[in-house]
Amino acid sequence: MSILVITGTGTEVGKTVTTAAVAASALAAGRSVAVLKAAQTGVRPDEPGDAAEVARLAGAVTATEIARYPEPLAPGTAARRAGMTPVRPQDVAEAAAKLATEHDLVLVEGAGGLLVRFDPAGGTLADAAELLRAPVLVVASAGLGTLNTTELTARELRLRRLDLAGIVIGSWPDSPDLASRCNLADLPEVSDAPLLGALPAGAGGLTPAGFRAAAPGWLAPRLDGVWDAEAFRLREAS
Repeated sequence: MSILVITGTGTEVGKTVTTAAVAASALAAGRSVAVLKAAQTGVRPDEPGDAAEVARLAGAVTATEIARYPEPLAPGTAARRAGMTPVRPQDVAEAAAKLATEHDLVLVEGAGGLLVRFDPAGGTLADAAELLRAPVLVVASAGLGTLNTTELTARELRLRRLDLAGIVIGSWPDSPDLASRCNLADLPEVSDAPLLGALPAGAGGLTPAGFRAAAPGWLAPRLDGVWDAEAFRLREAS
């Protein structure tokens, strides 16, 4: 896959750290990587955004934003309130396609969930993925409530006939509760997609060197890692 779209089931599920782990694993496998943030909200012009954080953790990636808006809101709302030009799905698709001519892998990170609106016409990351015909990786939370949001996201992707590459748990707790442990088996079932990884809670707080060394151990071989879902499930269930 030369372009992979990464979305979350909502906000604060570990999407950026997961994007960094995918980038780090691809780099370790010898691939050139670009990271495209479709719309960055909630940061000042002089502050590092999500793409910069991916580069800090993962290493030598090409990090790019299409647009940046100051308020921490949905991109379409943030653009309107700031009186700025919104991002359109076509903008995302064109930027990703250009990067794909120069890199082995392009990671397109969305803002929030799959259907968060980018523009007044209701354009979304899902629309950009349709234009690109790119697979979508879904980052989900570990605990209670994640099955509903993950299944809804998976259903929307399938309604659009998009390829759901798999699910990654963006933050796996040090002491998982019963719901989290059960979700290791239930997430693949409700999404009808493989579980492709689980990042430990606090992974983004590691040193860059530590993050890069550990990242392949959090992700399955399809994402250039060595993580085994069944072995992980059995270990966490014991």
